[in-house]
Amino acid sequence: MGGIEDVRDNLFDLMGIYRGLILGLTTVAILWILYRLTTKGVRRYLISREQQRPENVQQFLLIWRYAWLGVVVAFGLIAFSGSLSGIGLSAAFLGMILGWSLQAPVTGIAAWLMIILKRPFRIGDRVIIAGIIGDVVDISLTHVLLNQVGGTIGGEEKSNRAVLIPNATLFQQVIYNYTLSGLEGEEAKESAASYILDEVVVMITFGSELDEAERLLIRAAGEVTADIVAETNQEPFIRAEIFEHGVRIRLRYNTLAKDRQRITSDISRLIIRDLKKSHLVEFCFPHSQILYRYNPDSLPPPVDRERQEARGALDRE
Repeated sequence: MGGIEDVRDNLFDLMGIYRGLILGLTTVAILWILYRLTTKGVRRYLISREQQRPENVQQFLLIWRYAWLGVVVAFGLIAFSGSLSGIGLSAAFLGMILGWSLQAPVTGIAAWLMIILKRPFRIGDRVIIAGIIGDVVDISLTHVLLNQVGGTIGGEEKSNRAVLIPNATLFQQVIYNYTLSGLEGEEAKESAASYILDEVVVMITFGSELDEAERLLIRAAGEVTADIVAETNQEPFIRAEIFEHGVRIRLRYNTLAKDRQRITSDISRLIIRDLKKSHLVEFCFPHSQILYRYNPDSLPPPVDRERQEARGALDRE
């Protein structure tokens, strides 16, 4: 029995001496296996997502590799000390330091992952981010590149001015997507994703025939958006309201988000042409009118010509 106890005591002594080495090697091995398994899944998922440039995937995987290498080295060195409680405290402290020092880059990469996972927009979509309207040209790990719409001009047409928006700001901004091409399946079919609702406002006088005005406006919108009506099965419609000088008519119709300016211009041109030809509808515009009315009772009494001549003769004498 004494020999067995001596062997056991010697084993415990050896484990005490090499405890840090064993714990360190075990920690490194576990982290390396986790890295290999997660990397395969991440690479497969990113490549499967549409519109992901290979260089973006490679850059992310390179950052992923260095991040894991840093974690393996840090935890390996801590584990070699042989203290499990030290590993936990050191991990918490290291995470706090890295989170504070790399806040902007990490947030930017997290926002890029959010774009990949949630797909709030894709390349080619027209969006509003941070109050800037533009078409998405590129999505990188750090920035979203927009071809600005408007900006140098009025309306919504491409200005060909590039705008770089840091990904880190996307978590703090409301994002508007005109086209919603990121929707899939039945949700995309129900949303008529390629079109948005637009309107042309026309003001007519109270004396105009409202039914005739509505007919002319709907005909103009139907002529310009005939292909859109055929695809969406949604006809143009009218909303009318009264204001102090006349009737405000809102002609509403579905339009292509990226071709909104041209469609609005074509519809307005047809409306002006048709309303000028009509004798039943008049445009309402700010103006003033002065009306004179004849009232015989307000005129002075007629002058007696003979009495006036006699008075003139006396004045001469």
